[in-house]
Amino acid sequence: MVFELAGLFFAALLAATLLPAQSELFLAALATSDRYSWPVLLCIATLGNVIGSCFNWWLGRETSRFETRRWFPFSAAAMGAGRKCYARYGWPSLFLSWVPIVGDPLTFAAGVMREPILRFILVVTLAKGLRYVAVIAAARLIF
Repeated sequence: MVFELAGLFFAALLAATLLPAQSELFLAALATSDRYSWPVLLCIATLGNVIGSCFNWWLGRETSRFETRRWFPFSAAAMGAGRKCYARYGWPSLFLSWVPIVGDPLTFAAGVMREPILRFILVVTLAKGLRYVAVIAAARLIF
């Protein structure tokens, strides 16, 4: 039981980083097992996912100081485009942090743009929590 919940936490954490991973199927499987209450699953998955997003935010904040280095993995053009996009849409774009492919770079860009951490955490928690509510509801409805 503890291992499954820890697995959910780490799957959600990894899914929120820039690494390719997903946690929805794991959450859906646990939600339909009737061994766990859905609020506990929701809290664990959301906590892991938000911590992973905070890691992206921190990476964006810290790595931007290395932009001028030759080994930096992103081109100046890519960094400029990311800054321009985030500056245009600002913190409300973080409501899309749950969207696959788009969300992780958004949380990274928020760090680059020095988004205040408290607002970042509040918006990302709401967005990712609602996504997990939808996953649990769909899993319980279908299965």
